[in-house]
Amino acid sequence: KLHFHSTMSRKDILIAFLCVAIKLLVVASASKHERLKDFDHVIVSIAMEAEAAPLVEHLDLKEDKSTFPRQAPFRAYSGSICDSSTKITVVTSGKDMAYETGVDNVGTVPAALSAFLALQNLPDADILINAGTAGGFGRKGAEIGDVFLTTAVANHDRRIPIPVFTPYGVGKLNTLVDTAALASRNNFKTGICTTGNSLDKTSEDEKLMLENDASVKDMEAAAIAWSCELHGIPFVGLKVVTDIVDGDIPTQEEFMENLSTASKSLQAAVPKLLESMCSDRTSEL
Repeated sequence: KLHFHSTMSRKDILIAFLCVAIKLLVVASASKHERLKDFDHVIVSIAMEAEAAPLVEHLDLKEDKSTFPRQAPFRAYSGSICDSSTKITVVTSGKDMAYETGVDNVGTVPAALSAFLALQNLPDADILINAGTAGGFGRKGAEIGDVFLTTAVANHDRRIPIPVFTPYGVGKLNTLVDTAALASRNNFKTGICTTGNSLDKTSEDEKLMLENDASVKDMEAAAIAWSCELHGIPFVGLKVVTDIVDGDIPTQEEFMENLSTASKSLQAAVPKLLESMCSDRTSEL
């Protein structure tokens, strides 16, 4: 309870209120960290169906057509993990119907929308994991096949050169889960994921990715984290490196050359992370 003396200035009172607000934010953040140890339903969002298929098969998940409206191209598969005590739903962005190309719906728009709808229609979800491939930065120690867990996400292609809009354009969101501990136990790495809608990069992208202090670069994570933030659900990104962004080989060439290897690494990494989360929860009982 706050007590204000009559001699306190308006500035002192404002500072006191700010101190209380900061303490409340710290408590709220800590409570979100604890949620990882007590979860009953986890959503795993994967953009490309080829990346999701091995996990769906490994966990013997069944398609659930009730998760998304019929107009949406997204797909959902449900089942259980942690000795059947926890529900899991894997969602993918599906295939493009709007432009009639039939390719995977990659990028921020389908990622944000599929995550938002999944969270809206699965209100018992406790955490969302975005799993997929990404480019890695050699300057941050990334190598092909490395697995990264996100510590934060940000955007590098939402350039709005108006001061009041700049923080919105970057859209940085911290990962409110102790990914360092999970990474240490599984021999993963950690770092910031920077998101954009292009596979390649421009010189301005490079500048902003450096400012974001990014370890990996993808096309979905920041958008999915935004949907999680709106729902108050913890977000974790799991990214496997397919190409070195600051290397000498063109991104599209290196991506296609290493996609198969990275996908195999992803197949192993997601169940490994889920098992660690289940182990954490069991150890708390």
